[in-house]
Amino acid sequence: MAAEQLRRLVDEIQMEVIEWRRYLHRYPELSYQEEKTAQFVCDTLTSFGGLELSRPTQTSVMARLRGARPGPVIAIRADMDALPIAEENTFDFVSQNPGVMHACGHDGHTAMLLGTAKILSGSKSRLNGEVRFLFQHAEESPPGGAEEMVRAGVLDGVDMIVGAHLWSPLEYGKIGILYGPAMAAGDSFTIRIHGKGGHAAMPHLSVDSIAVAAQVVSNLQQIVSRNTDPLETLVLSITKFQAGTAFHVIPGTVEIFGTVRYFQPEFREQVPPLMERIVKGIAEAHGASYEFRYDFGYRAVINDEEVTRQAEAAVREYCGENAIERMAPVMAAEDFSSFQQKTPGCFLLIGAGNKEKGITFPHHHPRFTIDEDALAVGVGIFARLVERLCLAS
Repeated sequence: MAAEQLRRLVDEIQMEVIEWRRYLHRYPELSYQEEKTAQFVCDTLTSFGGLELSRPTQTSVMARLRGARPGPVIAIRADMDALPIAEENTFDFVSQNPGVMHACGHDGHTAMLLGTAKILSGSKSRLNGEVRFLFQHAEESPPGGAEEMVRAGVLDGVDMIVGAHLWSPLEYGKIGILYGPAMAAGDSFTIRIHGKGGHAAMPHLSVDSIAVAAQVVSNLQQIVSRNTDPLETLVLSITKFQAGTAFHVIPGTVEIFGTVRYFQPEFREQVPPLMERIVKGIAEAHGASYEFRYDFGYRAVINDEEVTRQAEAAVREYCGENAIERMAPVMAAEDFSSFQQKTPGCFLLIGAGNKEKGITFPHHHPRFTIDEDALAVGVGIFARLVERLCLAS
């Protein structure tokens, strides 16, 4: 169908998509606990008709729209989980689950994919191939729901997968297109420095764990500045430093927590031993001991060139040339990468910020929200991509 006709269809269901998003926002659920969310998705999909539903895992949903003729198999993914954040917004659909909030836009992602499924479910007779709508659990908690869904077989026989993130740093009306590296790998680490506690007035009788740990924090930055190519992207951030109980007590132990972000896959093997070498050397030099734990998180999201080209064409056809925003890679992590390990994929960023409306808070903030007009944009882009690849005229 023509882009204008598709826009009319999207306009007809826009308020319904917004209401779905608001319902999901009102009743958020944490990773691996999305039982009511998954049931809501199943019930809504069932109401459309023409879809084959299954539950790949306990809290995920897959809907399949099979065409009458052979053709490509396209998967579209939305994540559904919320975050352990106490909401500070004041609109009338704020979270009713204390301490849990949709502070990253996953409620909008789910609503967009429901809207896409509703529009496309009426095109079954013209469909060549198959569309799989993947409603994924646990994006926020490594090892992540995407890996579980892949193991459950949701991508078996799939030719390509697309996904999108409502992105508050990007203004409404803009669509972020990224070829190649899109979002970084995200690992985490824990370091414990064990010294010898004692009285702060007599430090010579102690092994000061804070003094040792402070040197560890400082020297870990040498990995980025002196052990890696400055033309390659690596971020090593200390995010938590925990020690002590009183002003006159030297603590025996310090805990250090942080994250490592990168695109180059070789850093996955290179960085942990470099970190431990620094920690070990500093601790031993001062008579302390240490524990070092490094946990691998999601791999980098690397967009396939051909799939991205098709997605960009769909954006241009539905939104116009001026909507396209060529973006640099983002250092946030996303387990969409687990799907890309199995099949070529593309991840888009949909502008959902709006300074005029006061929608400026960052992701994972207790006052985060989105410009709900962006939901219709996402529905239209997904539907247009399927149309240009799978629908007979």
